[in-house]
Amino acid sequence: MSTSAGPRLLGPADVRSLAAELDLRPTKQRGQNFVIDANTVRRIVRESGITEDDVVIEVGPGLGSLTLALLEVAGRVMAIEVDDKLAARLPETIATYAPNQADRFEVVLADAMRVEQIPGPPPTALVANLPYNVSVPVLLHLLALLPSLRHGLVMVQSEVADRLAAAPGSKVYGVPSVKAAWYADVRRAGAIGRNVFWPAPNVDSGLVAWTSHEPPVTTATREQVFTVVDAAFAHRRKALRGALRVLAPTDAVGDALAAAGVDPLARGESLTVADFARIAEGLPWES
Repeated sequence: MSTSAGPRLLGPADVRSLAAELDLRPTKQRGQNFVIDANTVRRIVRESGITEDDVVIEVGPGLGSLTLALLEVAGRVMAIEVDDKLAARLPETIATYAPNQADRFEVVLADAMRVEQIPGPPPTALVANLPYNVSVPVLLHLLALLPSLRHGLVMVQSEVADRLAAAPGSKVYGVPSVKAAWYADVRRAGAIGRNVFWPAPNVDSGLVAWTSHEPPVTTATREQVFTVVDAAFAHRRKALRGALRVLAPTDAVGDALAAAGVDPLARGESLTVADFARIAEGLPWES
């Protein structure tokens, strides 16, 4: 960032010491697995492509491992933490390990799935080790809430990373793939081993990078398009003609598919987000 001394990053002993001080036992319920490897958090920051011009949102900072690495590079870091003990301790950790960057950090005590506004300048990047049990809803909520986000990188369970980055026609292409594609170009950006966490999770982790783009040009609303997506994948084996009958009568579904140029016997996994938008345009929505 500048000539001032950069943050000291947390190692295994630091993480365990902070956890002991807080009498913290990582809970599965909140998906708490703390990164204890400095090389891993530096790699996440590097892969994210953030610069000193970025205002970064971090979700679930925990004890601050990734936060400190973000402060090495980013212009500002805003962390959203739902655990009140962790949120209260984080500013002190930042002041201790990154005294020269502490004025560029802020923590918000909130549930990232329900937060409705973020204080300070509009965030431009999202970089986070997302709690694995809620990673997709958190990511989609923040992409919808914060149109100023231009790019980002999240660490999620490996299978979830595959789904988010999947292309039409892939076996793992589904609702997360289509909804993420509404907002951004998404790609896999590597794998993370289990031994860099404390406690070690019983799942593998993957990195997902994304760059925002304009949503498809459509007269349908995002909510309408996403409703069609949900219906199309609710019964994966059903052809669209049958799957979309929960939304409109058979004739209306047939007309919408014809107008969109989509085969009524096609399945959801073969369609792009633009295809779903065209189908949504043709359905009779209640005003």
